[in-house]
Amino acid sequence: MAQIIDGKAVSASVKAEVAEETARLRETNGLKVGLAVVIVGNDPASRVYVNNKKKACEAVGFQSYEYALDESTTQEQLLDLVNVLNRDDRVNGILVQLPLPKHIDEKAVINAISPDKDVDAFHPVNVGKIMIGEYSFLPCTPAGVMRLIESTGVDITGKQCVVIGRSNIVGKPQAMLLLQKNGTVTICHSKTKNLKEICLGADILVVAIGRAKFVTGDMIKEGAVVIDVGMDRDENGKLCGDVDFESAEKKAGYITPVPGGVGPMTIAMLMKNTLTAAKQQAGIE
Repeated sequence: MAQIIDGKAVSASVKAEVAEETARLRETNGLKVGLAVVIVGNDPASRVYVNNKKKACEAVGFQSYEYALDESTTQEQLLDLVNVLNRDDRVNGILVQLPLPKHIDEKAVINAISPDKDVDAFHPVNVGKIMIGEYSFLPCTPAGVMRLIESTGVDITGKQCVVIGRSNIVGKPQAMLLLQKNGTVTICHSKTKNLKEICLGADILVVAIGRAKFVTGDMIKEGAVVIDVGMDRDENGKLCGDVDFESAEKKAGYITPVPGGVGPMTIAMLMKNTLTAAKQQAGIE
C-alpha cells in the first residue's frame, strides 16, 4: 500500500516558512507584502478560491486587496485596473482569477500584468524564464507538485517521469521543472499512443488531464510516485481526482489524495511567489 503524501501538512510548512520570513523582513527591513486579487463575475468556484487566498494572506501576514468586478465589466475597464495595480507600490503581486467572462480576452489581461508582479507566472516573459531555468516565480501548481515530490525523499535525478497533460498552466511547466531536476521526461496527451505502456515505465507520474479516475492501478509501476492534479466529480458527484485512488494506492509507493493533496499546495506556493516578488521589488536578496 502506498504512503499518502499529505498536501495539507506540506502546505502548512510552506506557509509557516513564508510567515516567519515575512515577520522577520517586516522587523529588519520594514517590508510590507501586498497581494491584489481581481475577480470578475460571480463564478462560485472562483469565489471560493478568492476567499481561500484572502485567508492565506491573513495567515502569513500579507495585506490582501480584493477587487470584485461585475460580470458586465469591459475588457478595457479590467485592463485599466491592471495598469493601476502595476503602478501601485502597496501591491507586490497581482492575480486575476480565471476563468474570465467570455467577452474578455484572457491572454490580453495576462499580458498586461507586469512580469514582476505576475505571481501566477503566466506572463510570456515568466514562461520563457522557466524554459531557460532562470525564473523568479513558478506557476503555483507545478511548484507545489515539486515540493510534494521532494517531501517523499525520492531523488528525481535519472528517474523516468511521465506527465499526462500539456496545458500551459500545469503540464508544460511541470515537464520543464522535472527536466531541470534531471528527470527523463515524457509528456503524454489525448493523442498519445500506448499510454498504458508509457505510464507503466514511470517512476514519477503526474496526472493533470481533468478526467475523473482516468488512470487506474494497472497503469502504474510498482512503487511509483503518483501525483494527482485533477479535481473532478465521480459518478456519484463526489470529489475525486484524475487517478482512481483505490486501485492506484495498491501499486504506488507514494500517492496524493484528492482532496488534500495538490490543492492546498497551490495557494501555499502563491504566498511564496508573492513574498519573492516583494523582496525583489524592495531589492532584498
